[in-house]
Amino acid sequence: MSVINTNVNSLRSQFAAVVNQRSMSTAMEQLSSGKRINSSAVDAAGLAVGDKLQSQVKGLNMAVRNINDGISFLQTADAGLEEVMSMLLRARELAVQSQNTEILSDEQTDAIDAEMGALGTAITNIITNTKWNGIAVYDGAVALTIDQDGTTDDFGAEVADPGLASGDAVADIDGYITAIDTGRGTFGAHINTLSHYADNLANVSTNISASRSRIMDTDYAAASSELARTQIIQQAATAMLAQANQQPQTVLALLK
Repeated sequence: MSVINTNVNSLRSQFAAVVNQRSMSTAMEQLSSGKRINSSAVDAAGLAVGDKLQSQVKGLNMAVRNINDGISFLQTADAGLEEVMSMLLRARELAVQSQNTEILSDEQTDAIDAEMGALGTAITNIITNTKWNGIAVYDGAVALTIDQDGTTDDFGAEVADPGLASGDAVADIDGYITAIDTGRGTFGAHINTLSHYADNLANVSTNISASRSRIMDTDYAAASSELARTQIIQQAATAMLAQANQQPQTVLALLK
């Protein structure tokens, strides 16, 4: 049937061109933004899953940051005890030397006592004043958040000031050394534990990020192919629309 008022072929060509234009615009937006989902209209379910995964990743990354802060706290504590250990070893040398009373002069004995006193003061200062972010590191355990769900655990140790004095015997100092070794062992164990926690959470975060990327990020090979396809179809639709618009002209031939 030949009609003039309603050009069905033209309308169909226009509709096909509009639908294809929408697909082409989506492909161009994906390629220019790097994101497969730029609005909920593209993939509402995928967007919801992607946002949830992103929330998990942010929580995991913050937990890793918390753990790394805890490791820094413990490393500060361990470094302080390393200095204390060096001083105790020197104090032990002096204690052994001071036992040789028969050949030491009074001046030498006084010098040993003075150095022992200075070491004791320095050790007290380290135990009392060593802090990380304003927190005393030898006052006991601190609570750290170790996962994205807010789970906490306690890490740290209480280290007492040995109270080194000039009259301490070798056996007394050996006891102090043992106590400091115990404290350093505790700190070291906690550092290793926290490192394992951080490594595991970082691995989980990486895997979740990869999952989110597969949902949210543009597959450039697929998007480029889609853009090429829609561009070809758009050219074809434009050509067909031009031909459809010419069809009413055939009616004139019937009127001649």
